[in-house]
Amino acid sequence: MVVGVLTAGVALGVAHLVAALVNPAADPVLAVGSVAVDLAPQPVKAFAIRAFGTNDKIALLAGVYTLLALTAVLLGAAALRRRRYGAAGLAAFAALGVAAVLSRPVATPVDTLPVLAGVGIGMAAMLVLTHAARTVPVSASSRPRLLNRRQFLTTAAGTALTAGAAAAIGQAAGRRSAVGARSRAAVRLPPPARPALPLPAGVSAGVDGVPAFLTPNRDFYRVDTALAVPQVDLDTWRLTLDGTVDRPRTWTFEDLLARGLVERDITLNCVSNEVGGPYIGTARWTGIPLAPLLREAGIRAGQNQLVSRSVEGMTIGTPLGAILDGRDALLAVAMNGEPLPLEHGFPVRMLVPGLYGYVGACKWLTSMTVTTFDAFDPYWVRRGWAADAPVKTASRIDTPKPFARRRAGPVMIAGVAWAQRRGITAVEVQIDDEPWQRARLADGPSPDLWRQWVYRWDATVGTHTLRVRATDGTNATQTGQRATPFPDGATGWHSTTVTIT
Repeated sequence: MVVGVLTAGVALGVAHLVAALVNPAADPVLAVGSVAVDLAPQPVKAFAIRAFGTNDKIALLAGVYTLLALTAVLLGAAALRRRRYGAAGLAAFAALGVAAVLSRPVATPVDTLPVLAGVGIGMAAMLVLTHAARTVPVSASSRPRLLNRRQFLTTAAGTALTAGAAAAIGQAAGRRSAVGARSRAAVRLPPPARPALPLPAGVSAGVDGVPAFLTPNRDFYRVDTALAVPQVDLDTWRLTLDGTVDRPRTWTFEDLLARGLVERDITLNCVSNEVGGPYIGTARWTGIPLAPLLREAGIRAGQNQLVSRSVEGMTIGTPLGAILDGRDALLAVAMNGEPLPLEHGFPVRMLVPGLYGYVGACKWLTSMTVTTFDAFDPYWVRRGWAADAPVKTASRIDTPKPFARRRAGPVMIAGVAWAQRRGITAVEVQIDDEPWQRARLADGPSPDLWRQWVYRWDATVGTHTLRVRATDGTNATQTGQRATPFPDGATGWHSTTVTIT
């Protein structure tokens, strides 16, 4: 066990160090984890999001390391039996790591260096450890003992220190070379030429337990497939627009800022959100209107999809009609008054109101291609999700929380509802099987924003089930039929159970 785990530890520590110097995304553990994300069946992905929420990446990496540790134990046993067995096992690891690294959309041959360096040093560590782990028989009825116990312990300790030092230096080197953080710190954004209107005083329901109308950056949900947050250097970053257009274009970050910024309040939500789920938030976004850029490029007849690509290779397809119909589609560069946080897409992300994020909110944007849905299937469409996914009418009870206990008497039931592009015109609450009752709506300054609501309930003793439903600006009431998020968004009424004493 010691031989196998320490061999793997040295190999991974050295690989992490070299990846920090070459390309953090070339870390073999991250590459293998990314392959696992790509290959995981939809039910497995849905389970991971339900079970682990925004910690799904941590859970995945913990699983990868656990599997590696178990395999390393078997590798150690094989190496002590025959060194060539251990060498063959490490070679298999090298092949797996190289294949995983090269499978990434933007990989280059240089990205294989961390794997090769790690396996090479790991091979040397295995030879030293197996030499130190030589044993001699004692008797036919007892297990062999180490030939030199002190030598083995010294060698094991030295190997462990080497593995830990390589990993620690790699971590420090990664932080120092975090070019994205340095680039973001140097950004000075001009004031928006068209600032957002001040929010009305009545946008809040005024009830504890309901989230702030504008979600702070630190609390804004994050759902994406990037196991390591991309680090983008603004000095070399470019945004291209190509495809079936008359005039392809390329912009630097400064070119985009020079076009003039607009500021808009927009609610964004994830298609993975279960009924009543947390993957929704509202921010004040600053950016460049997207529609004029496309029109200037001269879109040719018959095109209906804009494929956006992130720096790590993710592709997202957006209906062109949704960008060109007058809504505030943006190339966002700021969020709540500061440059985009790294995890939310620095330096530029796309944002198309009224669409779930997987079709309208590409982060770490680097290129846009005008094409058709027939010609290209982006990442999520290839995995069975709908090509066009307008946000469905939904509502959520934020307070009382599930299984809360309250005193009999007045209880405030409150939450949020949303139907981007259509707006919310009514919210109703049902207590047990009683008739639906109208809630009071807070102000709704835009149909692209969620809307808070509150209902005063004279609660009686007992256990009660609370439900909520919303009606949108087309006079369509939210369906109560339950559907999972796959393939185009969840439906159903959110409910919660409380006890009144």
